Amino acid sequence: MGWGPVAAVVLAGVTWISSSGVIAKVMGDLGRVGNRETPVILSILVLEDLAMAVYLPIITALLAGVSLAAGSATLAIALGVAGAVLFIAVRFGRHISRFVSSDDPEKLLLVVLGLTLLVAGIAQQLQVSAAVGAFLVGIALSGEVAEGTHTLLSPLRDLFAAVFFVFFGLHTDPASIPPVLLPALALAVVTAGTKIATGYWAAKRAGIGVKGRWRAGGTLVARGEFSIVIAGLAVTAGIEPAMGPLATAYVLILVVIGPLTARYTEPVAAWVSSRRNPPGTVTLAAVPSQPGSPEDLKDQAQDPAGRA
Repeated sequence: MGWGPVAAVVLAGVTWISSSGVIAKVMGDLGRVGNRETPVILSILVLEDLAMAVYLPIITALLAGVSLAAGSATLAIALGVAGAVLFIAVRFGRHISRFVSSDDPEKLLLVVLGLTLLVAGIAQQLQVSAAVGAFLVGIALSGEVAEGTHTLLSPLRDLFAAVFFVFFGLHTDPASIPPVLLPALALAVVTAGTKIATGYWAAKRAGIGVKGRWRAGGTLVARGEFSIVIAGLAVTAGIEPAMGPLATAYVLILVVIGPLTARYTEPVAAWVSSRRNPPGTVTLAAVPSQPGSPEDLKDQAQDPAGRA
């Protein structure tokens, strides 16, 4: 596309990170929260979100054109803050949970939201993404507090996800999409394939059955909020005017295709496997996933004696 190295680094971030919000909603809608492959999916999403604590300061420094020394200092601060918050969350998570615990749902909601805003604001001031700061607060909460908070915040999560895409649509010019549609489609096809391969490989490493591996890969395809944020930084800095429309078209394609790949990647893989293997051989359809949800149990019922 003739873009420079800074634009290439921005595009790498846009196409790399999956949408945690979209994927969580899809898994809930498909009833796969209890599946054996779900911890693998969540682990990948957590690693991607943590990687943003490193990536965002780097891209911000590149877009601002600061010197190597200034950029290194910003990155060191960001890493130090993220590491300190992560250490506190892991080491003192139970104490934090006891501090915010309350039998009153209203008090619990207000305390958690206040703590999230505080940590996110501090993270933003220290050149760490506010989203990463809020994410680390979620890691710090555990036990009954985490369960209660999850129940209270689930409606807000769905509401804010809808508001985000409404806001996204308001800033989208339909006339700017057709010129970049072919590059966006090519990027969507390539990166969807790499995400499916990533999920498959990670699930295989975790000992998940073949069906679960394909479900893990297909679930990771969706892109969303972080991709738009990263592209917005580049557009604001004036690096590449076409970055905004390209990222918009790319996210629109994968936010539509993502739920479809989550649902149909495993059946399509099973069909392809059955067509390629002659009768009498072990196919994908005959290899069950490990139990953990009704879908896994249905898979296992096809071959009670086997585990992948």
